[in-house]
Amino acid sequence: MSPLTQIKHDVKDLSLAPLGQQRIDWAGREMPVLRQIQDRFAQEKPLAGIRMVACCHVTTETAHLAIAFKNAGADAVLIASNPLSTQDDVAACLVANYGISVYAQKGEDNDTYNRHVRIALDHRPNIIVDDGSDVVATLIQERKNQLADLIGTTEETTTGIVRLKAMLNDGVLTFPAMNVNDADTKHFFDNRYGTGQSTLDGIIRATNVLLAGKTIVVSGYGWCGKGTAQRASGMGANVIVTEVDPVRGIEAAMDGFRVMPMADAAKVGDIFITVTGNKHVIRREHFESMKDGAIVCNSGHFDIEIDLKSLNDLAANVKVVRNFTEEYQLKSGKSVVVIGEGRLVNLAAAEGHPSAVMDMSFANQALACEYLVLNKGKLAPGLYAVPAELDKEIARLKLQAMGIDIDSLTPEQIEYSNSWTSGT
Repeated sequence: MSPLTQIKHDVKDLSLAPLGQQRIDWAGREMPVLRQIQDRFAQEKPLAGIRMVACCHVTTETAHLAIAFKNAGADAVLIASNPLSTQDDVAACLVANYGISVYAQKGEDNDTYNRHVRIALDHRPNIIVDDGSDVVATLIQERKNQLADLIGTTEETTTGIVRLKAMLNDGVLTFPAMNVNDADTKHFFDNRYGTGQSTLDGIIRATNVLLAGKTIVVSGYGWCGKGTAQRASGMGANVIVTEVDPVRGIEAAMDGFRVMPMADAAKVGDIFITVTGNKHVIRREHFESMKDGAIVCNSGHFDIEIDLKSLNDLAANVKVVRNFTEEYQLKSGKSVVVIGEGRLVNLAAAEGHPSAVMDMSFANQALACEYLVLNKGKLAPGLYAVPAELDKEIARLKLQAMGIDIDSLTPEQIEYSNSWTSGT
């Protein structure tokens, strides 16, 4: 056995490592920005001696972020951020070929997931890279004695940022947290194009249904909802948007989509996609009014967006009809199909976001971690945006890798932009 496989881990099967390496290498072809960061980190070792915990979807793209941390000199532990999002071959490869401690298995139950969170905290992290803020929340609730070890955390999901803001309001966020999710080179691309494409990918892989001509209900019109609705429309679907925010409702209407309450949409939808970050967006009364054979899935972070308990109560029988696809036969005689147990459909039934968008998202994560270490002791507790200069540098590197040039301001334009004296 390779010495690297003696690294502490809990993965499904180390013999999957060769396949994992092949797929990690393929993803790397479209991650040139993160590759440059990996190379610089290998030279400069900016995270040397830093104990890290990364709670992420263990995918081929995440592997490149973990490798960047390894190159930077960090002592890192990687755990899954969702029970169904792990790619077991990738987890095996990171242990066997890179010597990174990974605790993640696709299909792990909630007890295993929570055990992995606590194993990660046993590492006494200085930096936490979180995806949904489960690790940070557990640290605050159960390991207050370890808060002194923490330099800071980074968070890249809308759900996680909502939780961090709640922590800040409650006075328990006693360390700096980097809001990677709201970086322009993250949410404009990852949330919109990544979620949009990968959500439909998951639905198609799980069901093989034709989207053209279907009525697809997208619940939530944030960046993830926008991308999902746009991609569904592009595939020929008739898209309905449900919202609670009046501004987003107007935006969806002006983007050409029908907007209505879920109570009305439930009666006409063929496929339902939740991307709200909230609880029980689709619930008992909606299931009761759906058409026979309606398909329901979630692309928000947690599985609570769909009220599966109520659906179970309505069901006379539940059976698996395809991989990651269950049909609930209701006592009324109708059926409702649920993909991926209500968890992230793009990761439960597909491979998650394309590597080209995760290149920018994970570049933000890597540079945000470096920023926290460089500014150790200088940042007050609170939520911080990724510095604009880092955001723009990532965009510049991405354009460069795509072979695209843009204009630069002339000296005259710079002077005009900085002046208030010139007018009409």
